[in-house]
Amino acid sequence: MKVTDSDVIQMGEKELIEAITGDLDWEAIEKIFKNKYHLGFQEDIEYKNGDIVVHNNQIAYKLNFDVRISLSVLFDRKGECLTVFALTDEQEKNQKDSISPGSIQQSGTDDRLDMNDDPSENTLVESEVEVNENVSQMASKIADMISEINQ
Repeated sequence: MKVTDSDVIQMGEKELIEAITGDLDWEAIEKIFKNKYHLGFQEDIEYKNGDIVVHNNQIAYKLNFDVRISLSVLFDRKGECLTVFALTDEQEKNQKDSISPGSIQQSGTDDRLDMNDDPSENTLVESEVEVNENVSQMASKIADMISEINQ
């Protein structure tokens, strides 16, 4: 025996989820995200959906978002991957202007980058160019984290 209109319940649940979503503390969420995944996310976060769920015998609210992260892949001229890492917002901002057309010169048979004489203009710091033997594992872990985030 139906005691109320299911559309009213669904509309009320939708309004509740929207109210909760609109009042989220994004600074706190970003802090939790950075602590758990050691990654930052960009501001263009897209709300996907939300639901009321039971978690550990308690009512909880599950909100799903798509987040965008900046990923940097470093490889040599032979196509060999040197490293894969996520960029923070500040690192991404600095990287946008770090490679200028004049900072990379073609070399004959040498596979390394020729940089300007000024060390402050070098776009690749030696510590960033360390070859990581577990690059595929790192990429797999990042893919797993992104998959987990998007669930």
